[in-house]
Amino acid sequence: MFYHVLKYVLLGPLLKLVFRPRIEGLDHVPDTGPAIVAGNHLSFSDHFLMPAVLRRRITFLAKAEYFTGPGLKGRLTAFFFRSIGQIPVDRSGKEAGRAAIREGLGVLGRGELLGIYPEGTRSHDGRLYKGKVGVAVMALRAGVPVVPCAMIGTFEAQPPGRRLPRLHPVVIRFGEPLDFSRFAGMENQKAVLRAVTDEIMYAVMTLSRQEYVDRYAAEAKADAKAAGADAETARVDAETVREVAETAGADAEAAGAAEREAGPPGR
Repeated sequence: MFYHVLKYVLLGPLLKLVFRPRIEGLDHVPDTGPAIVAGNHLSFSDHFLMPAVLRRRITFLAKAEYFTGPGLKGRLTAFFFRSIGQIPVDRSGKEAGRAAIREGLGVLGRGELLGIYPEGTRSHDGRLYKGKVGVAVMALRAGVPVVPCAMIGTFEAQPPGRRLPRLHPVVIRFGEPLDFSRFAGMENQKAVLRAVTDEIMYAVMTLSRQEYVDRYAAEAKADAKAAGADAETARVDAETVREVAETAGADAEAAGAAEREAGPPGR
């Protein structure tokens, strides 16, 4: 009930009014039956904009941190995500990945739409990163089509770290469903899972026209954070050296002044 109130009465109309998203290829999303919608992930607002424009209800696998925050804010956030049908997923370890697949297969088994971001996390720089193979496992085991989706402009509207979105044109583009029935029964073959995932990511890249990076987003984000920390350390070190040099210069100037005041040494 809350999902429909939020979509059709509260948040949905507000998002459409503020962002005025242009929707392309919506007819590619099946009107009935199970399917996976696999999209790029650029912004926190992606969670709301895509469901707002779909005719059907969609359930996303959302990171567990949205459900475990402390205090009143944490409880309200958890309530919000549960109310709109999102499923918490622990993203640490292989068992967590298997649990996420079980949850996703449950959604598909009920004949519903499942939303997933194959990159596993938001892009920190607006580029498209390598997809994880969980989407391929679910597509093959459930025997369902995968609809690629591109969110365009949401990174500029609300990049990571920005609390409130700014006004910016947004396009939500859906591609033709991808059929992987030719790989039925091969969901345990790593090469097949990689090929299916790469095909999905290529379709998303074609729709979004993003630069593609053949690395996992989490790894690239960690490296960028480490590089930022190194740069900050280098800046602090440089500042320290400058201060030491200034102090040494001041001491030398003071010594010179004292020597001049004392006059030449006596004979």
